[in-house]
Amino acid sequence: MSQQMKSILVAIAMIVSTATLRAQPQIGDFGFGLMLGEPTGVTLKGALSGNNAWDATVGTSWLGNLTLQAGYLWNANVFNSNKAGLYFGLGGVLGIGRGNGIYIKDGKESDNEDATGIGLRGVMGFNTIPFRPPVEFFIELDPIVVLAPSADFRFMASVGARYYL
Repeated sequence: MSQQMKSILVAIAMIVSTATLRAQPQIGDFGFGLMLGEPTGVTLKGALSGNNAWDATVGTSWLGNLTLQAGYLWNANVFNSNKAGLYFGLGGVLGIGRGNGIYIKDGKESDNEDATGIGLRGVMGFNTIPFRPPVEFFIELDPIVVLAPSADFRFMASVGARYYL
């Protein structure tokens, strides 16, 4: 594991451990919406017990490959607010298609249309619910450790909105 990756993981652990883990913006049990960026697609988020949640996205990358991602999230109310918060998480990502899915060799697309990439996904996000009905706006940065077809490290970033039931 590279020194850069170790530093990122230590920073995430420190932020999560020092933040007050309690309810952040009040939302429903299940939300759905759209996100733009890497990937662009449909996003889902569901509440779990306590301050935890899960998220999933089905979308496409800028290179046109299908991207599936899912994660387990911890909410952190670092702003002591019921309108804004941070969240952190861990999960996985699967990319299928041009450019080996989530892996792009030397910044170039692959000629293999059927390539598949798999990796571990970290999640760092900011969300806000400024008004009713319960619509969440978010911005997210996802460091990705690509495991296959070969080891690599990259970032995905997105912005989006979810409506909660």
